[in-house]
This record gives sequence, structure tokens and C-alpha cells, in this order.
Amino acid sequence: MTQEDVDHVMPDEVAVETVEIADKSQDDGGDDLLVEEGEIAADYLEQLLDVLDFDGDIDLDVESNRAMVSVVGGEDLDKFVGRKGEVLDALQELTRLAVQQQTGTRSRLMLDVAGWRAGRRADLTIVGLDVCERVKSSGASEELSPMTPFERKIVHDAVATVSGVRSESAGVEPSRRVVVLPG
Repeated sequence: MTQEDVDHVMPDEVAVETVEIADKSQDDGGDDLLVEEGEIAADYLEQLLDVLDFDGDIDLDVESNRAMVSVVGGEDLDKFVGRKGEVLDALQELTRLAVQQQTGTRSRLMLDVAGWRAGRRADLTIVGLDVCERVKSSGASEELSPMTPFERKIVHDAVATVSGVRSESAGVEPSRRVVVLPG
């Protein structure tokens, strides 16, 4: 990618296309800012996809006081996910920086590509609930494999829905992991 390509992807002025946004947030005061974040992110990602000659549609949402941006519907989008979501994490950070460049405020937006994060969330929720059942049955704590902060949060959220168990994180990055304990 040349500097000209980079400049094209991160323009000084962002032209935002009209995009439907389903607003599920309860906080109306910050919704406009989250919608703006989503629109800036969508424009950035559309330009990036164009430069790299990839097809994909961009869906926007506001959920849990966070802009949610998804790239869906294109071929070979798994290249934007990478091994264990590493490329997706990097792309999310670049998108957050593009939003920050335009708004002057650090973004917490979540990016998903080809449903990878949604699928990972579903898988890890099942893992968390299964571990809860084993811990409740055995009475012994169980330590999971190392996970990213995104993955740990999903497991902690799943554990929080089950009475009689609790979870905590242990270790140091990149080997930080969730431990589920009797509660």
C-alpha cells in the first residue's frame, strides 16, 4: 500500500453515506456521538475495502453504549479476520484511530468481520457455561486457556449468569486466563 493509498483511506474530510442504524442503547445523550463514530468507521472501512478491491457491506448498530460496526457479505473477508482474529483486532484498532482522528475522542467501537466475533462470542459463551457446570459438579476450580481481553470478558459474562460459581482472571498478558471457582 502506498502513502497515496493510506491518504485516500484516511481523508481529512469524511463523506458519510446514509446508513440505517438500529439504536438499542438506553442512553440517548451519547447516542449521537456513537452514531457519528459508526458512520466515520463505516466510511473508513468502505474506502479501505475499495482500495484493497474487496466487496462487503457495512452494518452499523449502537449496543451497550458502544458503536458496533460489521463488515458482511463479501468474498474472502476471512482474510480480514486472520489467525485467531489477529488481523481483525489490528483492523479494529486502525478503525478506532480513524474515528479518533475525526472526532478527537478515543473510540470504543467494536468491529466484526464476516460474523467472526459473533461466532466467537457464541462459542465462548458455551465454553463458559460448560465450565460452570463442571465446577459446580466437582467443587474444584478450573483454569481455561489463555485468552484475549475480548474473549475473557465473554467468559466472565457467561459465568456471571450462573449462580454458585464466580470467575476471575489470572496471569499476565499474553498468557492471561479465566479461572472459574466455586462460588
